[in-house]
Amino acid sequence: MNIAATPPLTIRLCGPRGFCAGVDRAIQIVVLALKSYGAPVYVRHEIVHNRYVVEGLEAKGAVFVEELDEIPEEHRAQPVVFSAHGVPKSVPEDASARNLFYLDATCPLVSKVHKQAMRHNRLGRHVVLIGHAGHPEVIGTMGQLPEGSVSLIETVEDADSYQPADPDNLGYVTQTTLSVDDTAGVIARLQERFPNLTAPAADSICYATTNRQEVVKQAAPGCDLFIIVGAPNSSNSKRLVEVALRAGAKKSLLVQRASELDWDEIGPISTLGLSAGASAPEVIVNEIIEAFRARFDAKVELAETVQENEHFLVNRELRNIELTTADMAFVNG
Repeated sequence: MNIAATPPLTIRLCGPRGFCAGVDRAIQIVVLALKSYGAPVYVRHEIVHNRYVVEGLEAKGAVFVEELDEIPEEHRAQPVVFSAHGVPKSVPEDASARNLFYLDATCPLVSKVHKQAMRHNRLGRHVVLIGHAGHPEVIGTMGQLPEGSVSLIETVEDADSYQPADPDNLGYVTQTTLSVDDTAGVIARLQERFPNLTAPAADSICYATTNRQEVVKQAAPGCDLFIIVGAPNSSNSKRLVEVALRAGAKKSLLVQRASELDWDEIGPISTLGLSAGASAPEVIVNEIIEAFRARFDAKVELAETVQENEHFLVNRELRNIELTTADMAFVNG
């Protein structure tokens, strides 16, 4: 295509975007386990919510299972990795009962929420968890405490109708990947109804979720289209789509790969916003940019709010294994 004949396009590329420290650590754990122990390495549930990442790890020798009883007897000596979203206490207990060697890849910030919930419970408070029903992180957090110790609140309407046994003895925590603005509304309503509601010692929504939402808010005004790279089962990615629309983007789409782009639907645009959820690899962001460059005379402008320097150590058993750039090239390019 003749570049001179192609329409101009400004791509506002958000920073920070894509992998957070917890996702990066979880993927590294699987890669390092494969280097250390050889294939297969079993992973309970998707290590992170991204099909491209899962398929890349499968190509290296990872085997994804829904439950531990799917691991064949002859592979019981191989490691099994728990996903970044966290698991109920019953899962490591089950692994130990089966004599399985497990590596927990739960994000440290999710583990922090578990500890906050357990602290509320230890101090005699009923735990109110703000989150999305059925999400693995919510299942994991609720599974840290005895049944009946946690009530799940999803919306302001839920907060309006909630009837606790002891309204003066409540403590709340939140899923780490929620919309900051939506969650603030739910918390405000709960605090209005239950003035003695106790907050966690620190904010439950993680830094990466907040950072990605903030930069999308800044970049969205004036965008004809805002693309979020992420999976449909990724909570933080779906929240970014909502944030972009609320902040002024005319349209916002959640896209897993460039092949999903419907160019007839996209039509003529002059300003494109682009970000990626915390489970989306940079190679797909680059793939999307190249797809637009093939059809537009595109220039990329970085819309950056903060720089993230967080780094979470992998499990002690894996720290002496070298992790090379080539090991992670399948996601980082």
